[in-house]
Amino acid sequence: IAAWRSCHESSLDRLLPSISTSLSPRKRTTSQCKSEPPLLRTSKRTIYTAGRPPWYNEHGTQSKEAFVIGLCGGSASGKTTVARKIIEALDVPWVVLLSMDSFYKVLTAEQQLLAANNDYNFDHPDAFDFSLLVHTLRKLKQGKSVKIPVYDFNTHGRQKEWKTVYGASVIIFEGIMSFADKELLKLLDMKIFVDTDSDIRLVRRLRRDITERGRDIEGVIKQYNKFVKPAFEQYIEPTMRLADIVVPRGGGNMVAIDLIVQHVHSQLEERKLRWDMAALASAHQAQPLPQTLSVLESTPQVRGMHTIIRNKETSRDEFIFYSKRLMRLLIERARSFLPSQVHIVQTPQGEDYEGRTFHGKRITGVSILRAGETMEPALRAVCKDVRIGKILIQTNQDTGEPELHYLRLPKDISEDHVILMDCTVSTGAAAMMAIRVLLDHDAQEDKILLVSLLMAEMGVHSVAYAFPQVKIITTAVDKKVNDLFHIIPGIGNFGDRYFGTDAPPDWSDDDMDEPSC
Repeated sequence: IAAWRSCHESSLDRLLPSISTSLSPRKRTTSQCKSEPPLLRTSKRTIYTAGRPPWYNEHGTQSKEAFVIGLCGGSASGKTTVARKIIEALDVPWVVLLSMDSFYKVLTAEQQLLAANNDYNFDHPDAFDFSLLVHTLRKLKQGKSVKIPVYDFNTHGRQKEWKTVYGASVIIFEGIMSFADKELLKLLDMKIFVDTDSDIRLVRRLRRDITERGRDIEGVIKQYNKFVKPAFEQYIEPTMRLADIVVPRGGGNMVAIDLIVQHVHSQLEERKLRWDMAALASAHQAQPLPQTLSVLESTPQVRGMHTIIRNKETSRDEFIFYSKRLMRLLIERARSFLPSQVHIVQTPQGEDYEGRTFHGKRITGVSILRAGETMEPALRAVCKDVRIGKILIQTNQDTGEPELHYLRLPKDISEDHVILMDCTVSTGAAAMMAIRVLLDHDAQEDKILLVSLLMAEMGVHSVAYAFPQVKIITTAVDKKVNDLFHIIPGIGNFGDRYFGTDAPPDWSDDDMDEPSC
């Protein structure tokens, strides 16, 4: 054993510190999910386990961080069951479960043969990609979206498609080696060890590996005696001393789970922050409009179209027709802010013509559902072969916070010029969150153009202050927003007027409805 430990010494230098060593101050983080599908239906509510990006305040900076719970324990100790019990008892809408199983290393051909004969040690620290795991958690902590590998236990490899995931209010990270890495320990706000009798764990592992992973009983027992049991005694059981709470008997211990939930609730209450609409309303009063704003020239034609679409007596057909005309002019205006370069062509008469052509990688359009979706035809008419993404943001009626409910973006927008479309912007809350989501997907702030038919001065200032490099293009800016955050004089609820639906009594110009089918 001593010789075996010596040969693995180099691979363990970043692992568990001695118990006497004081740990670095723990930092809060945001992480991600493994659930499929991304819903957990409980007796009380539906919990969104796909997470959401952390919210940002009126300055565009992160206003709160996730509470990260680390769950450790032996193989088949009931960690996932405890995690789900905690999720249900917490009764908060946004929770994410991240499994360490997603971060097994890709096996070489030689290792594949060993695994097929149950001779590969999946319970050793070297089996996990700690570098990728730590990098992923750190990036999520910064509010960035990440891609999580999907590990296939039948083939012992990663699937081709990785999952894009966000953080949430609470993140539960579970795995047999959750406490076995110094860097991971720094990311955990609460450490829980699930302590289950070894005989029970063996029975559970037999049932799981035989029924779910297609193994035979002899192979499972061989692997347990050769790798699982020794690894537990050497790497996992000693970390129990690092736990804040030890949960005997796993998911059946509701007393321990209730204590955990009470503590998490108190922590969430301490860090609770609300999206401060009043701060947005007062932060930029009497300030000149920002230089990043471009308003379409108020020609008689443009003003005439505004007269029609603002008139409450205008029919739906007329409203749609003149809205589309304005959208086309707006997109053409936005197109003029994209970079171009000199391009010489030869005319049919054989003469050179010095013109210009787009100078960039790609143009991507992103609509904020549902009203922003109405601008997509105009964008497609102006930008040939443009890629389109969609974002659905809704305001949580209990907290007043905008929340991301749906996201579909084209792959790799890091070098794209992104045209973000929304028909009306009052406070700027939804637009700011949408911009934050784009930045989380590595879009460049100075390559984002926010286009809107109508904006309030409040929304213009809010977006420009939080994201000073984003170009803002609109056909008109109204000065006021009332107590219900409606633009005054405004245009009404654009989505309802366009789609012919009825607006709820508490609608806001920044509220995002369900996408139309």
